[in-house]
Amino acid sequence: MRTKAKLYAAVLGLTTAGAFVLSTGGASSHGYTDLPISRQLLCANGTVQGCGSIQWEPQSVEGPKGFPASGPADGQICSGNHGEFGALNSPTTPSGGAWPTTKVTGGQSYTFRWQFTARHATTDFKYYVTKQGWNQNHALTRADLNTTPFLTVPYGGKQPPATLSHSGTLPTGLSGHHVILGVWTIADTGNAFYACSDVTF
Repeated sequence: MRTKAKLYAAVLGLTTAGAFVLSTGGASSHGYTDLPISRQLLCANGTVQGCGSIQWEPQSVEGPKGFPASGPADGQICSGNHGEFGALNSPTTPSGGAWPTTKVTGGQSYTFRWQFTARHATTDFKYYVTKQGWNQNHALTRADLNTTPFLTVPYGGKQPPATLSHSGTLPTGLSGHHVILGVWTIADTGNAFYACSDVTF
């Protein structure tokens, strides 16, 4: 009888812990870009090591919406204001190397892709890119970015599928290493999701 009681207590404990995870972490676990590959996915798939907790939840970079007028603070844009995801803000990987980049060509069409673990009513998707000559030696700020999006994809409050792709033309006049910031704005909350992707034009 005592063994059964212990087993019941253990199962009850696991159930309670699971409910706690769903009520806390699950509410902030939603989506990331894999084309171009985002910093959070590079951490999650093991390409970049030592990133901390973002390696287990690349979909959780959720912060205030309204970028660039509001949203995450300068220096915390890539982490969505989450201190525990601070590795994403660093100009280098945790090992001190350069973030791996995706090769792109200005003026050509590119297909952006999001993966969603929770699908939300969506206002739009917007994409920003760093200016030519931006300061690569510090965490990303608004001053580094062209704060007019080069691509906006309205979504009219609909829920996206589990995987969503859309295409747009990449800006011209850029060369070398840049960061593309993807912003997925949620229609029925005060938040958006942020994804920084390193690219080479």
